[in-house]
Amino acid sequence: MLLKTRLRHWLFAAATLAAMPALAQQQKQSPDDAAVIKQFYDNALTSYKSYNDLRYLTKNIGARLSGSPQAAAAVEWGKQVMDQMGLDRVYLQEVMVPYWVRGDKEIGRINSGVTGTIETNILALGGSVSTGDQGISAPVVEVQNFEELEKLGKKKVQGKIVFFNRPFDNTHVHTMAAYGGAVDQRGGGPVAAAKLGAVGVLVRSMANELQDVAHTGGTRYQDGVTKIPAAAISTRDAERLSALLKTDPNLKFYMRMTPQTLPDVLSYNVIGEIKGTEKPDEIIVVGGHLDSWDVGEGAHDDGTGIVQSMEVLRLFKELGIKPKRTIRAVLFMNEENGLRGGRKYAEEAKAKGEIHVAAIESDAGGFTPRGFGIDGNDGQYAKVLTWKPLLEPYGLHDLTRGGGGADIGPLKGQGTVALIGFKPDSQRYFDYHHTEIDTFETVNRREMQLGAASMASLVYLISQYGL
Repeated sequence: MLLKTRLRHWLFAAATLAAMPALAQQQKQSPDDAAVIKQFYDNALTSYKSYNDLRYLTKNIGARLSGSPQAAAAVEWGKQVMDQMGLDRVYLQEVMVPYWVRGDKEIGRINSGVTGTIETNILALGGSVSTGDQGISAPVVEVQNFEELEKLGKKKVQGKIVFFNRPFDNTHVHTMAAYGGAVDQRGGGPVAAAKLGAVGVLVRSMANELQDVAHTGGTRYQDGVTKIPAAAISTRDAERLSALLKTDPNLKFYMRMTPQTLPDVLSYNVIGEIKGTEKPDEIIVVGGHLDSWDVGEGAHDDGTGIVQSMEVLRLFKELGIKPKRTIRAVLFMNEENGLRGGRKYAEEAKAKGEIHVAAIESDAGGFTPRGFGIDGNDGQYAKVLTWKPLLEPYGLHDLTRGGGGADIGPLKGQGTVALIGFKPDSQRYFDYHHTEIDTFETVNRREMQLGAASMASLVYLISQYGL
């Protein structure tokens, strides 16, 4: 009995000693760290600066697809905003970007011998080729996935429009998972259909709900495979077309789109930074993408991510908080249809031998913060978890493995950089994503500012303690 008691005491003591570093780390982080974080939230929630910046970006500049005059105006605007902050450095990073132009408003019609002509809402997918001025009219074959398409074979596909109609799996609580389960038909549909002789492609819009608006987004072509026109059709019209095909399998769909791809254009990533006081060579990136699709105003995708990233720097400057490590806000260009800004940034960082401790991306809308996804090693993830008591009071409960983002993704593998994705509530994001209704009016100031303060808080903790 005495031996068992002594063993229990020894085990307890060993466990306590093992926990002491983590306990000491938590004690070291408070109360000063908690007070700094509260300052971030207090200032952000009472400020209208970034909200007014978003208003200007969306209302005065508007949609800003790479290569467009609006994208060029957004670059100048972003630099001016950060110049006015009194940062240690603001500069432009050259990057050549694609320039795709949508052309005339798209026309889509169902022509059925049973119901007559029905107008539908379609949008050309980014990068699509034109139908020509006369448009195309062809029978429709519906599939849910690439396997179904392959089983149909060339005989049943040739000369037709392939209609990819796989919906989101709405049993996913996290809508990003539903998007990931459906988006391959948008990216790879035109090539797969063209290989079997299709003359065009319709893809069900990437959305959770039934809507009348169509959602655009990028598609891809392949050398040696005929390029065929590709459009997204609204989810409500996709349901209607699917139902009509069951009663009239011989109906035809007419589509007219006139996009074109112009020569590449010189553009820029916009970068601003605050130098670290103790370890200036260790860099923490926070960023979003400055470009947007050419419909709507690019408010949630990704205007909010842009102004949140700049707001992180503003909060540090206005509150007089001097980071130990360098904080760099990057407004990436060309995320939507090429990712050239993210790749260019990573290439130059590697060429210069820069050391990135962490990169945080905001590209999931300006909704209520839920947490962060961390793509890093076990030690980095464990370090972030020690900060959970400081973050939880602000609703940041979801600190999970896996994350990052498209623009910061090319940094992976450069040293031990942790890639971190800011995670707001995702339920409404795909109502607006890549649509004409992604406008300033859909953004709630407090939700957006909570996100900015959340990002600033994590940046501060990484700056103080590293990863």
